[in-house]
Amino acid sequence: MEVKLWKKPKNCTIIEGFPGFGLVGTIASEFLIEHLKTEQIGKILFDDMPAMVAIHENKVVEPLGIFYNQKYNIVLLHAITAATHYEWSMAATISKLASDLSAKEIISLEGVGSGEESEGSRVFYYSNNDKNAKLFEKAGIEALKEGIIIGVTGAVLLRVEKIPISCLFAETHTNLPDSKAAAKVIEALDKYLGMDIDYKPLLEQAEKFEEKLKTIMQKSQEAQEISEKKKLSYFG
Repeated sequence: MEVKLWKKPKNCTIIEGFPGFGLVGTIASEFLIEHLKTEQIGKILFDDMPAMVAIHENKVVEPLGIFYNQKYNIVLLHAITAATHYEWSMAATISKLASDLSAKEIISLEGVGSGEESEGSRVFYYSNNDKNAKLFEKAGIEALKEGIIIGVTGAVLLRVEKIPISCLFAETHTNLPDSKAAAKVIEALDKYLGMDIDYKPLLEQAEKFEEKLKTIMQKSQEAQEISEKKKLSYFG
């Protein structure tokens, strides 16, 4: 994997959102990119990524884009490509990115599956830093007492050293795009960082956000399947 950066803001907070339950991380990071004043400052490339690119509203959508908000000194890692089978490599890449930028914290935004039906999604936190854990508690966010963390976030927790890592998990009752759960994550993140973000537009635009991401990820999956068929045809 290769990180390409054309700007290197220092002492920033890195927020990452990868596809997972309810696409919560992807929707939440997409919302932050659109509603904060951000600029793209880089991207992550790896050779095993399907050779395809999504076009939305006449713009290229980076599979793994890196964006920056100067006001809050936040670097956003926005992914529409799942890192399945590459979790350890992705964790090593995020670790290097955090080191290069002298990041003060990595925050992961996730959805977590729940079998319980409730009117609103609950949000939980995990932090490996006592000081940050107290800030979450002060913001009224409940600690995740028991659970299994998988994927890129799990790999990051195991492989990244010397940098505080925090996670926000929103319950979701569906594996389909869940903007309501993503809005809960944004609300909790705002309480923690004090950015004064209005998450209500995410609820109002839920259908638009969900349809956009469903379309992009469906096309990505179709392209990957076509690529695999071509490989089988070539070798067969």
